[in-house]
Amino acid sequence: MAGKKQFDVDIALDAAMVQFWRAGYADTSLDDLSRTTGLNRSSLYSSFGDKDSLYLRCLDRYAARYGNRYDQALSRASEEPLQAVRAFFEVTLRRIADPEVPDGCLIAQTAMAGPVLSPTIAAHAREALGSQHARLRTALNASHLAEADAEAFAVHLTAVNQSLAVMSRSKASQEQLRTVIDISINALSRALQARS
Repeated sequence: MAGKKQFDVDIALDAAMVQFWRAGYADTSLDDLSRTTGLNRSSLYSSFGDKDSLYLRCLDRYAARYGNRYDQALSRASEEPLQAVRAFFEVTLRRIADPEVPDGCLIAQTAMAGPVLSPTIAAHAREALGSQHARLRTALNASHLAEADAEAFAVHLTAVNQSLAVMSRSKASQEQLRTVIDISINALSRALQARS
């Protein structure tokens, strides 16, 4: 039927997201996107706009997919804060171990490339990192940590989570990644005990 899209938008967005994630924004060409999505340039432009617009949609898709998983992991922070934070990190470890997706984190990768990206894309990456910080701060506030401690740990745990993604790109082992997590969980445990 004329004018009707003949492809699954979600499948095309997932393919584009993985391509950007694997190669980065700068090293992904329109030909790469066409090949991975199965769409010609005309269909890419008419469906998603320019490369920046498509990248922003992919960032949103990535942030929503993993953000929902992080929210679910942290949902019991008021009753079991250490288990909730450990579950938060397990979301990252499962993503890192998933053979269907590239190593690392699309948000972290975008943030590191910020100076060569458009201001809109760089701001979008900062907002996504800010959302991760906010979800951790909210969870830690629910655990009844002092406000200053909740903020400090939210900053720290956000940084640790992003460092796990960077370490995974350099082929750090699961054991090394879990050691980093354990040190952070132990520090949080001490802060929670001091609060009691």
